[in-house]
Amino acid sequence: MNRRKPYLVGHQEFAALYRVDPKMVGQWLAPSRGVLDPSTSIVVSGVRYWPLGFAVRFGSTTKRFRPVDLEVKARIIAEQGEGWEADLGDELPPIVGQQEIIEMFHLPAQGNLAMAITTGRFPEHDWLLSGSMLWLLDTVLDAVPQLRDSARSLPWEVDEAVVASLRDGTYDGPGSRVLTRGRHARKAL
Repeated sequence: MNRRKPYLVGHQEFAALYRVDPKMVGQWLAPSRGVLDPSTSIVVSGVRYWPLGFAVRFGSTTKRFRPVDLEVKARIIAEQGEGWEADLGDELPPIVGQQEIIEMFHLPAQGNLAMAITTGRFPEHDWLLSGSMLWLLDTVLDAVPQLRDSARSLPWEVDEAVVASLRDGTYDGPGSRVLTRGRHARKAL
C-alpha cells in the first residue's frame, strides 16, 4: 500500500541542510550548548530523527541565523517521494525501526529480521535516513499476512500491547532511548 508519509531527516540529512559535518548536529544537542532541544526529535531504534519542517525552520530559531540549503531540502523531498512536511514530532504517525520490529514480533534474533529484509520477504522501508531503514508502523502491520505465508518457522505473531504503545507514544522498549557514547556512557557503567 502506498501511503503519504511525513518527510524526515536524520543526523546526516540535518547536517546537509546546513552544510555542516554530521557531528555538529550532536554538538548542537549537547546540554552545554543548548542549541538544539532533544525534545524536538523522535527516537526510533535508539537514533534521533526530526520532521523536515522543523529541521528547515531550525536555522531561523538560533541566536546566530543559519541559512538552510534549499537544494538539499528539494533533494530530500525527491528522495522520499510523495509526502508532507510535518513540523513537530507529535504530528508524526508511529514509525518503527529494526529494534521496535524485533520487539513487536518477539523475534529470537536480529538475524531473523535481517534475513527477511535481504530476501525481500519484508516490506520495503519507507525511509532510508542516515543509513538506517525506517517504516511506518502500518506498513509493517499490513505485511503480516505475507510474512506469515512466507515463513518457514517463525509465526510472525504481533504483540498487540507493543503495537498499542507505539501508536499512543508510550513505547519504552528496545530502541526507545538514544544510546549515548563517550564519557557519559562510561560513567553509567
